[in-house]
Amino acid sequence: MAFDGITTAAMVSEIRNRAVGGRLYKIAQPDPDAILLTIKTNDGKTDRLMISASASLPFIYYTDENKPSPMVAPNFCMLLRKHLQNGRITDVSQPGLERIIRIGAEHLDEMGDLKRKVLVIELMGKYSNIIFTEEDNTVIDSIKHISAAVSSVRTVLPGSEYYIPMTQDKLDPTSDISYEAFSSAVLHKAQNIIKALYNTFTGFSPVAASELCHRAGLDGNASVASMTPEDTERLYSCFCSLMDDIKNENFDPVLIYEKDEPREFAAIPLSEYDDLESEHLSNMSEVLKRYYAERDAVTRIRQRSTDLRKIVSTTLERAVKKYDIQQKQLRDTQKKDKFRIYGEMLNTYGYSASPGDKSLTCINYYDNSEIVIPLDPQKTALENAQKYFDRYQKLKRTEEAVSAQLIETKNDIDHLESIQNSLDIAENEADLKDIRRELADSGYIKKHASRKGSGRTESSKPLHYISSDGYDLYVGKNNYQNDQLTFKFATGNDWWFHSKKFPGSHVILRVGQEDPDNLPDRVFNEAGALAAYYSKGRGQSKVEIDYVKKKEVKKPAGSKPGFVVYYTNYSMAIDSDISALKLVKE
Repeated sequence: MAFDGITTAAMVSEIRNRAVGGRLYKIAQPDPDAILLTIKTNDGKTDRLMISASASLPFIYYTDENKPSPMVAPNFCMLLRKHLQNGRITDVSQPGLERIIRIGAEHLDEMGDLKRKVLVIELMGKYSNIIFTEEDNTVIDSIKHISAAVSSVRTVLPGSEYYIPMTQDKLDPTSDISYEAFSSAVLHKAQNIIKALYNTFTGFSPVAASELCHRAGLDGNASVASMTPEDTERLYSCFCSLMDDIKNENFDPVLIYEKDEPREFAAIPLSEYDDLESEHLSNMSEVLKRYYAERDAVTRIRQRSTDLRKIVSTTLERAVKKYDIQQKQLRDTQKKDKFRIYGEMLNTYGYSASPGDKSLTCINYYDNSEIVIPLDPQKTALENAQKYFDRYQKLKRTEEAVSAQLIETKNDIDHLESIQNSLDIAENEADLKDIRRELADSGYIKKHASRKGSGRTESSKPLHYISSDGYDLYVGKNNYQNDQLTFKFATGNDWWFHSKKFPGSHVILRVGQEDPDNLPDRVFNEAGALAAYYSKGRGQSKVEIDYVKKKEVKKPAGSKPGFVVYYTNYSMAIDSDISALKLVKE
């Protein structure tokens, strides 16, 4: 979700409650487009308020992290320190439902006179900025200078007058809007309902508009022209209810997750995502901090694994093509027995063939059927028989060679698909390092000699879950971890789980001192769901899982990492829901 006016309103409420009356203790500029304010509050606590005017990721929230600053402070940071250091925060406000926060502060100038300044934070995507102004809206400076050459709409330079950018004649939803004004403004737009809402009212994002439609029981993608008077009345009622919550600061910050990844955040409940996992937090800062941190972690790992994904994908594509060619070659060898029979029949009945004959018709004594054998008229019957025997022997040798190659190629495909699955569940640099090492050991990429004196890097560890009944469950995140878990960590009576048809992780259910045959059924189901979740079958309604005591699992000599065999097992079909399990943070 974008940092819209509703999210901004929730942050204004939070900052007002925590910061007003506090002192600006420290001011830092850790990034070119971000500042970090350290505030001593009235109750003696120390808060850190992070503000970013990044064009791609503008935000403001409280954080516990103290980011390192450059050795020499930038000019804008020095200016803020000169005017605001030890200043007292007097008020925090938001004009309408704009994505703008105004932080007013009082300080004493060089003459000891009390002065008031305003820090304006504009959270407007690529137009985001942090602007420092006098009380009369004269710009003192800004973190980004906007000249007339950059923007023909508004300049932001020292000495210019600050004013809010044009909002394209949008209505302020916090003002008292009558039903007539609401319906007139929305219904005249030839758009779908969602677009009509966020194009009509300041501060509304597509997600907020979609949520409003969902609350009113409307299809947001339907055109405005399709709305009945009853639809408009329900939409207006939901709009008024939402605006009352915002005016009364009745916020309910929430994070929406999809497949363990943060999908949306909001300052209000998102009922349209009731089918996804949601987490309600105590304040908006915690939501934003978690959302950006987790989203950034997922994005960073995906970016850093791009080269590995490309290598694996390309190699896998080649292996699949190779496998298809080998299968065709094997199908072609299936006619070898026909050539052997031709040769044997010619040895038996060749005396009846005359020189120059192009075929020989005889009885196949294997099934008493009549067959017609093509002949080379330039050769005798015995020479034709030898030709067919030669072709039979060649196809027989090809069949033996291709059959072995097919097994090897199929093993390569399974191995590469398992590496793809490892990349999908990689969480950190240590996981990627293990995968890179596996690719190098398998010959898919070149090995790089480690530099002498290089420090030890963080080691990758398996995932650890606790079942509903308190049993320990462990999940390998890559093939090296799978081997380690199964053959070094697990004991003989521990239970081993793995997806039957999909590449995936090895899952170990630790039994401890208990009887492995008398565990509760629920723990087997949860372990199976874990094996389904960490496989390529994740998301399917049912995934077939094999499970067996670890002592029944063997690793053939010379086999690839993660490859095992077992000759007796139990099976279950289960979905990949692991919501009942608790992940232990190591």
